[in-house]
Amino acid sequence: MSSLILAFFTSFIVTVLIIRTQKLHESLSGDLDLSGPQKFHSQIVPRVGGIGIALALTVGILFHASDTFASNQEWLLLVSAIPVFFVGITEDISKKVSVRMRLAFTAIGALILILLLDANINRLDVMGIDHLIAMPVISILFTVFAITGLANAYNIIDGFNGLSSMVGMITLVGLGYMGIQMNDSLITFLSFTMISAILGFFIWNYPRGLIFLGDGGAYLIGFWVAAITVLIVSRHPEISPWFAVMINAYPILETLFTIYRRKFHQGKSPGHPDGIHFHSLIFRRVLNPTQINNEMEWFNANAKTSPYLWVLSTLAVIPAILFWRSTAILLGFLVIFTVSYIWLYKSIVNFKTPKWLNL
Repeated sequence: MSSLILAFFTSFIVTVLIIRTQKLHESLSGDLDLSGPQKFHSQIVPRVGGIGIALALTVGILFHASDTFASNQEWLLLVSAIPVFFVGITEDISKKVSVRMRLAFTAIGALILILLLDANINRLDVMGIDHLIAMPVISILFTVFAITGLANAYNIIDGFNGLSSMVGMITLVGLGYMGIQMNDSLITFLSFTMISAILGFFIWNYPRGLIFLGDGGAYLIGFWVAAITVLIVSRHPEISPWFAVMINAYPILETLFTIYRRKFHQGKSPGHPDGIHFHSLIFRRVLNPTQINNEMEWFNANAKTSPYLWVLSTLAVIPAILFWRSTAILLGFLVIFTVSYIWLYKSIVNFKTPKWLNL
């Protein structure tokens, strides 16, 4: 418990210091572009919130009183996250790191995780495919792809105050709960330590938006969630591999739909930014910012956007932790979730927003 408290206060204090000294470093740390398609703030804000979270994880693990074996595993996960955080924070400061480079460093982190912790995806409970994915090379490549994709997904959904960070905490609560169910102290500790680290940042990010996660924070959270997800399924064969998909269904689906929309519908590069993510549509169409007349109303619309997606994420996490044993049931819920997501997206795009969304 002391390590969780230390993680929270480390993140909280470091984040405060970054905010209070903004004038000294905003030329490097600030989000200076206020006009991009995914920009919904009206003044320069530090985008290095990941620093507090990274330091909090380090302090939390350092002070965690556990057996030597578990401690070694915690440090190994932290080591594997270094290249992920490094490339993200470098982008936050330089604003010049390409998406391809960020993905490459994240893939390196995923490979380190697999080699150090022997954690990989080697089954999908699908006849015919399991024989293929059980092959070591295929398994490693697939695991690297999955972890890299989910880490990037958290960066994609990081569009509004509190969105990516709260989705991470909701998912980590589910993973931590599963760690308790499986009597797996490593999974439980890793989940709740990250929750503590995120919470120290979240207090300053939502609703006021005094600091942003940045790529360093978003990639770190996504990588951490992906790593724990792979670890728990790998360590406990009784858990369906589709639990991993269902508990992360919202960021995964948002990423896949973004790739489809950009590549096949718009004919653009999947790495090209746009302003029609699900969260962007909630902001523009459901909360109707075209009718906003002052900065305070704009601020309120920003703050009201994220809870819509928090609920959506929760609707995926709940069936995942209730039916973690059953591949068939999880696949059924995944289909329902996917169909519902696409239906809602198309309804909002076509100006047919369901009345119950207009709260």
